[in-house]
Amino acid sequence: MPKAIIIYTTRTGETKRIAELIGEGLRFSGAEVSLFNVNEIKNESALDGYDAYVFGSATYHGDMMQGMKTFLFLAEKANLAGKKGGSFGAFGWSGEAPDRIFNTMKNIFNMDMVSGSLRLKSSSLGGGITMAQDYGREIAKKLGL
Repeated sequence: MPKAIIIYTTRTGETKRIAELIGEGLRFSGAEVSLFNVNEIKNESALDGYDAYVFGSATYHGDMMQGMKTFLFLAEKANLAGKKGGSFGAFGWSGEAPDRIFNTMKNIFNMDMVSGSLRLKSSSLGGGITMAQDYGREIAKKLGL
């Protein structure tokens, strides 16, 4: 069974909720999922042994949260080239964080990314639950599930 890790940072809890829903989509498709707050990851070896990586941050003042920025520097040491990936995040006004994470994963880490990032104002608005679960399913398809 393929293994996926979802790592997020959140201010209000909404990005965590989106992470949980993406995890549901992955599980529905047959993947094993581990979910962590970015503060729980202390070194790059914590990223060993996964087939897919999904990173998320809320957009705060037009950027990703500091915890995710710090984590991405750590993740750069983990040799994620060729691994499957996706990015996501909640936002109030602008929503740049998921795209910045996505571009880092694709262009700096050289990962095999899904078609784009998932940006939601809220998981409970406008079909957000389904969109987040479908994003998890899209990652699962990349894993051959």
